[in-house]
Amino acid sequence: MTSNTPKPTTNDAGIPVSSDEHSLTVGPDGPILLQDHYLIEQMANFNRERIPERQPHAKGSGAFGYFEVTRDISAYTKAALFQPGTKTDTLIRFSTVAGESGSPDTWRDPRGFALKFYTTQGNYDMVGNNTPVFFLRDPMKFQHFIRSQKRRADSGLRDHDMQWDFWTLSPESAHQVTWLMGDRGIPKTWRHMNGYSSHTYMWVNKDDERFWVRYHFKTDQGIECLTQQEADRLAGVDADCHRRDLFESIRQKNYPSWTLKVQLMPFSEAETYRFNPFDLTKVWPHGDYPLHEVGKLVLNRNPTDFHTEIEQAAFEPNSFVPGIGPSPDKMLLGRLFSYADAHRARLGVNYKQIPVNRPKAPVYSYSKDGAMRVINVSDPVYAPNSKGGPKADSQQYAQKEVWNANGAFVRAAYTLRKDDDDFGQAGTLVREVMDDAQRDRLVSNVVGHLKKGVTQPVLERCFEYWRNIDKQIGDRIADGVNGG
Repeated sequence: MTSNTPKPTTNDAGIPVSSDEHSLTVGPDGPILLQDHYLIEQMANFNRERIPERQPHAKGSGAFGYFEVTRDISAYTKAALFQPGTKTDTLIRFSTVAGESGSPDTWRDPRGFALKFYTTQGNYDMVGNNTPVFFLRDPMKFQHFIRSQKRRADSGLRDHDMQWDFWTLSPESAHQVTWLMGDRGIPKTWRHMNGYSSHTYMWVNKDDERFWVRYHFKTDQGIECLTQQEADRLAGVDADCHRRDLFESIRQKNYPSWTLKVQLMPFSEAETYRFNPFDLTKVWPHGDYPLHEVGKLVLNRNPTDFHTEIEQAAFEPNSFVPGIGPSPDKMLLGRLFSYADAHRARLGVNYKQIPVNRPKAPVYSYSKDGAMRVINVSDPVYAPNSKGGPKADSQQYAQKEVWNANGAFVRAAYTLRKDDDDFGQAGTLVREVMDDAQRDRLVSNVVGHLKKGVTQPVLERCFEYWRNIDKQIGDRIADGVNGG
């Protein structure tokens, strides 16, 4: 058979089939026969070929590449992937948060920036966004937040009124909403935006010294954004423009890259810092904790099967490797459960056996059976045992990524510190980071958003919300809505 000769079609069992076009019937004009197993397989597979889409972050795409360490930061972490000169295979998925799988890429929304590092110590996952903060600081409110950004129960339509209703009743959202309504609310492409861990994590070095860390992936392509008008036009012209741009750039060998930098806080300073450093709604000022370069992330391979390699990719912040651990960030601690649970519900209990999620490090676990299991289990299937099964090594892998906590069981916000408030950093972003043109676009974006169905009681709270961020900006927004 020459290379130009088509391969014979087979069914899923590898058996050649006789026709791609015609069902088995009683004569050319007769009824279809149930014994046409290939037809049944085709129809049954089609009925089941869609898995549930993700609840948030449904629309997106991704690519493969590598992360290479370019600076020696081993004084801060013993994690293998961050040791000098180490090169680690990587998968990234970009996404929008609120839109469904068919929604436009250019809706005003945070962009997900999820990474999977296939390290020699197992998979290390990081779930972040293109903003360094988030709308909330407590996971109890996350489900309600997402529902407020999704669609109404009665009409099935998205509703700006319920979005602003939630935001204005949740003042901790002010910093993220200011980012969202500014220029960076709509990146030109995924290549032209930064990525942030947002959460605070713990690093531990070989001497068991602990540090708090935040990750910043700085785009090497430069920050570029779309105006609301450009984004609206593209939503109708090419709703998949961000997905298309990433795929075409890599296909043309114009490989996008990011430089990873981190902020590091000595472990003991967190307790007395002027605001809670684990609050996801706040940034660490660079004057207090400057950026340190770590390495380079490069994307150089497109997926060959979008469903298998991207749609089934499962990122979970509970996947830590030795030398990296969680922090007292409440949102992060909630996500340590919720992401893995979402994958079990969407993909099945054995989702880590799907090739894109499978670690490249050896796996010696006692997980057994369940739907879609494809890796063989061998005895013994229990621990402890005396039959030669794997055994946890409490000496070599003693967990050092921990902190102390004490107190009564309460349902309460973080304890307020000297510089803790919900509007201060949002105001600084408006007054000290944005220039006049950016402030003008911020006002225009908010006014345009508020004019789309936001009701009077909520509007009044919106004006006060923005005045709390910045009095002048709030007044301009109120004038724009009421007089425009």
